[in-house]
Amino acid sequence: MRKISFADISIFVLKYIFNWRFWIAEITKKSKIYKKIIDKMLFEDDEIIVVPNTINVNKKIESEGSEFLPTDIIKEVIKRSDDIVIMNSCLCRTSNNCEDYPQDIGCIFLGPTSKKIPKNIGKQATVEEALAQVDKADEAGLSHIIGRNKIDTVWMNVRPGKGLLTICHCCPCCCLWKVHPNLDPEISAKLQKLDGVEVKLHEDKCRLCKKCLDEVCMFKAIGINDNKITINYDNCRGCGLCVNTCKFDAITISYTDETIENVVNRMDNLIEIKEL
Repeated sequence: MRKISFADISIFVLKYIFNWRFWIAEITKKSKIYKKIIDKMLFEDDEIIVVPNTINVNKKIESEGSEFLPTDIIKEVIKRSDDIVIMNSCLCRTSNNCEDYPQDIGCIFLGPTSKKIPKNIGKQATVEEALAQVDKADEAGLSHIIGRNKIDTVWMNVRPGKGLLTICHCCPCCCLWKVHPNLDPEISAKLQKLDGVEVKLHEDKCRLCKKCLDEVCMFKAIGINDNKITINYDNCRGCGLCVNTCKFDAITISYTDETIENVVNRMDNLIEIKEL
């Protein structure tokens, strides 16, 4: 009989409380003490960047004379990594019993701390396997986040956090970061839009089909006012999921590649590559 690990217990607990996450996040706005505790426990030293899906939006994406795609940032970081683990499944989608997106497309973890991840929940992978996982997630219509995310070190009970970089593939219905609008702004600000990415609404093309309102935006940046679709650009994190949904090109996403090397270096600086 296989010994039950800390990660097994954590997965069981997380699945049980998964749908409480919005309530838990909301309290960070109401109690300064609670906010400090949650921030210390789950978000301390976090720095996370949203990277838009680029397979499904590629036909609509507007590039300023470049063949660079935002997911190239993720791939470049992967290519520089020696230690890679791919999770067997997505904890968020399995916890939410997702029926719209693949549950078997799990997160990718990079860095020396990834070697401490229990083998029953993830497997060591090659660069080629990790790159294929990114493409698979893109083809499934998922957007991505990359960065240091303390909550992963907590539920898997691996340390140090500075030796672990997370790449998540997020759907609009199940992603843990759907709590973003419910968190205190000082915590939610740790999840950032990719430099150079811009989402734009073209009111003259909008047909008010309202499909973009159907829980598409993880960050509640899209709304309706005076019978017009609106985008709160302060809340928008450039995930591109609304662009996928719109059939009338009323929402577009554009980007520049001027900062690709800066972002890759920023990710490199977030992780300690030395042996642990």
